[in-house]
Amino acid sequence: GRCRAESESSLLRLLEQERSGCGDDRTFPKMATPVASRFFTVRSAAPGRGFSATRVRASTTLRTPATRHVAPSVNGLGMFQSRSALALGKSTKLSFTSTSKKEAIARKPTVTVQATANAVPVPAEPVKEPAKGVKIAPALFAIAVGLIVRYVVPIPVGITTQAWQLLSIFLATITGLVAGPLPVGAWAFCGVTVAVVTKTITFQQAYSAYLNDVIWLIVIAFFFARGFVKTGLGDRVATLFVKFLGKSTLGLAYGLTVSEAIIAPAMPSTTARAGGVYLPIISSLAENAGSKPNDPSARKLGAFLIQAQLQCAGASSALFMTAAAQNMLSIKLGQEVAGITIASPWMTWLKGACVPALACLLITPALLYYVFPPDIKDTPEAPAIADKRLKEMGPLSRDEKVVCGVMGSALVLWMTGDVVGISAPVTAMLGLCAFLLFGVLQWQDCLKETAAWDTLSWFAVLISMSSMLNQLGVVKFFSDSVAAVLATASLGSFQCFLILNIVYFVLHYLFASQTAQVASMAPAFVAMQIASGVNPIMAIFAISYNTNLFGGLSHYASGQSAAYFGKGYVTLPDYFKLGGMFGFLNFGLFFGLGIVWWKIIGWL
Repeated sequence: GRCRAESESSLLRLLEQERSGCGDDRTFPKMATPVASRFFTVRSAAPGRGFSATRVRASTTLRTPATRHVAPSVNGLGMFQSRSALALGKSTKLSFTSTSKKEAIARKPTVTVQATANAVPVPAEPVKEPAKGVKIAPALFAIAVGLIVRYVVPIPVGITTQAWQLLSIFLATITGLVAGPLPVGAWAFCGVTVAVVTKTITFQQAYSAYLNDVIWLIVIAFFFARGFVKTGLGDRVATLFVKFLGKSTLGLAYGLTVSEAIIAPAMPSTTARAGGVYLPIISSLAENAGSKPNDPSARKLGAFLIQAQLQCAGASSALFMTAAAQNMLSIKLGQEVAGITIASPWMTWLKGACVPALACLLITPALLYYVFPPDIKDTPEAPAIADKRLKEMGPLSRDEKVVCGVMGSALVLWMTGDVVGISAPVTAMLGLCAFLLFGVLQWQDCLKETAAWDTLSWFAVLISMSSMLNQLGVVKFFSDSVAAVLATASLGSFQCFLILNIVYFVLHYLFASQTAQVASMAPAFVAMQIASGVNPIMAIFAISYNTNLFGGLSHYASGQSAAYFGKGYVTLPDYFKLGGMFGFLNFGLFFGLGIVWWKIIGWL
């Protein structure tokens, strides 16, 4: 929201909007007259929100244009800054005090701001609007890839023209997802539209994946995550572990890591866990220790905690099938390629992941503490801060109890789904219905979860095209070709298994999304392993586990990585160095210990 105030009356209206909860920056590029020694009094349009304000005097020159921004915080402190105040390093604070609804209605709270100085008008600066439409260079590059594959590369024997044309459109779409000429959903929509317009596939085939139950399971996972964040249950669990394990910096890292592993199966979004639960907690702990982002003091505490949480998040997500959206998609696509049905997939996943994932969770924080040590080694104040925070939270709220009950029941059904005859997607549907019926979530909350609907749109498109490529024999053709090349090199199935998983891991440097890589590449890599003689169960689960391990390779590797990097505690060079180091370390640990464990349980 960018709003213009042409007069003092307009300014009053805008302040009233801000007072009643608009929450966006308000910019006043052009004031009709200078403002000097004047009180602004705004009566609340929604007194039931329960705020009153103290009178504040601005002691610096107020220039126009000026920008007022009220930032949310625990104690309700807001900030008023003018351009001159910024230049002089001064600011005017607005302090809000909460009142009960009944008291607020009676008092009709007001916001009063006083400016005492001569204002000096300055010319308004034009607001630079963001670029609209497609980015030409990335779009041309993506289109060129598709055209070269279609018209320059010879069509292999055994592949139909329809299949080859669909492959060229698919590759152009994937290239665009990496290059970013448009948002992911928009580019995927353009790609499938081209496929339909050129009669490469029918409309029904293009959108057949909307009937895929796993797609809807992924969408509902976003709503589960919103329920955890909205009720504060995830924050409570993490804070509880900080209280008991947070006396040292390393203990603090382990406390946060263990808490994420515990809530992961019931909060199926690594990004939501990072941005909605752990980033606020880490930021609070770091700032209390004097560790600030984009500052040399970041290495005191914040940088270490950020990297510890990020590098362990992959193991937490790999531990449970429902800990991340890409897990369920990977299993679904793998079963389709292999032509098999995995019995009790939730428990089978856990059986294969428990030993290597727990080893990663145990080793990674300690090793990071050695190679990227924090300046502060002891945090005796952290448990006290956590205890104070828990007291402020009070006992479990009704909504938190509902979330505990619903997600506990969902976990039981996920583990026993084959016995009771209820699939994982249907279990998720029942859980969402419970959230809505008990009022934990409103339908508006679901509608506002734009990431869920965006994922539904572009995921469905990629899966539809990928499934058609499989049906037309393209995936089998390439997997058989790669398997033949590996066979001529006298490589056994075990060597092929390792090589293909390493290649799949390294290729993530080209992707900005774990789920995008699963949708576009997982079926082919599963098929290549099976063609090389790898056990189908092993091939499916290895690629699925692998997908979680590269989420911290770079600042763009995943949603959670982007969130942690954006906080500013870790520099970009350190991010790439630590990401590569611990990404390959986790890969080595997971597959090194995993191979031994998978041999014991009969997968290899």
